[in-house]
Amino acid sequence: MKNFNRTRRLRGNPAIRDMVRETRLSLDDFIYPLFVVEGEGIKNEISSMKGNYHLSVDMLLREVEELLDLGIKSILLFGIPNEKDAVGSQAFSDEGIIQRAVREVKKYFPQMYIITDICMCEYTSHGHCGILNDNNDVDNDKTLEYLGQIAISHARAGADMLAPSDMMDGRVKYIRQALDREGFVNIPIMAYSAKYASNYYGPFREAAHSAPSFGDRKTYQMDPANIREALREIQYDIEEGADLVMVKPALAYLDVIRKARDNFNVPIVAYNVSGEYSMLKLAVENNILSQDVILETLLSIKRAGADIIITYFAKDLAKAGLVR
Repeated sequence: MKNFNRTRRLRGNPAIRDMVRETRLSLDDFIYPLFVVEGEGIKNEISSMKGNYHLSVDMLLREVEELLDLGIKSILLFGIPNEKDAVGSQAFSDEGIIQRAVREVKKYFPQMYIITDICMCEYTSHGHCGILNDNNDVDNDKTLEYLGQIAISHARAGADMLAPSDMMDGRVKYIRQALDREGFVNIPIMAYSAKYASNYYGPFREAAHSAPSFGDRKTYQMDPANIREALREIQYDIEEGADLVMVKPALAYLDVIRKARDNFNVPIVAYNVSGEYSMLKLAVENNILSQDVILETLLSIKRAGADIIITYFAKDLAKAGLVR
């Protein structure tokens, strides 16, 4: 008699495969990013991110209505202002593009959960994520003051959650204290805790008009070679008051997601970034890979330990009925 285990018994047909499946995707797992611009009647496709658009506020409302009908209940907003300056003043203006967008969405669709990006790169004339010092490096502590102002302005507009993505040291504590002083004690912070200086951001920088005009972001975003440093960053953010922590990008950093899951008992968010999206989107559209690769990819991110996935695929998957 043959003496071996028959694990294939649990793969024999779709019913049993569904029954024993260990990792599942739901629309509740997804946050859908959107890019908001000044003007009216604008819905312009982003050339490097097919299927994603620059949306004026009026067109954003139509998009939100469609997303809710599809079962997508959470969005992450990025704003692109018409005017930029050295201190990113439109980022914390009560009449800034994100502030107006949040107010309008909440007015007509209060059930949509709105997360806003807290950073300065889309708003500064130099494209860096903070205030520059005399050496053209980002001044960490001075930048915190501006990030606090941005956070308060977004909270006043009605944002449900804030997501600081700048990678300044101490920004979670500074923002948490600023929110608490203003009475916004119940607004959670989703910290971009392990955000790497990655080449996968290229399409996003076109979408957000946020490429730095000189240099790079390696003095504040993380070295892709480091994982122990990521664990320190995550620990510090949790100690400072982060309610959720993020690893960005996702695919080339699944090991970081796994380490975060194993070491910290808070929700882990993974950002399936623009470069990851565009590569798979082009591969599917050119019949190099089947559409199933998208589900496989997102499953790998969740299997690695992510509780929540920020992904540009959310709408496509919902429309196709592949995730419910």
